[in-house]
Amino acid sequence: MWVVPPLLVAAVLPAVLGAPSWSLLALAPLLTGVWLWWVVGRHQRSWRYLEREDDLLISKGVLWRQMIVVPYGRMQLVEVTSGPLDRKFGLARLQLHTAAAATDATIPGLDPDEAERLRDRLTELGESRSAGL
Repeated sequence: MWVVPPLLVAAVLPAVLGAPSWSLLALAPLLTGVWLWWVVGRHQRSWRYLEREDDLLISKGVLWRQMIVVPYGRMQLVEVTSGPLDRKFGLARLQLHTAAAATDATIPGLDPDEAERLRDRLTELGESRSAGL
């Protein structure tokens, strides 16, 4: 966001001072940045999860939607991770590991307290519904 004011000045000042119209091309980086901010926000809002009776449903995607169903009895490891950027913004990521790599799932952008609660609940449900592995 610290780039926006200089880009705005670089785009508006030449027009005010009578520079040629091609100088408005300086607006391209600003408009690209705004568009990318909107795309990233839309992608982030597309993540959903639902705790059902026998499994966990995870849905994501805007154009290409993906739905992952992870049965509680097949969960082998549930971990909460938080990298430097996640910690800076107060976020955590829940990672689910199963025997089949295709059903491994991630839920990013959770509140750390919610991630811990969900990890404990999924671990409890996974132990109670163990599939004999």
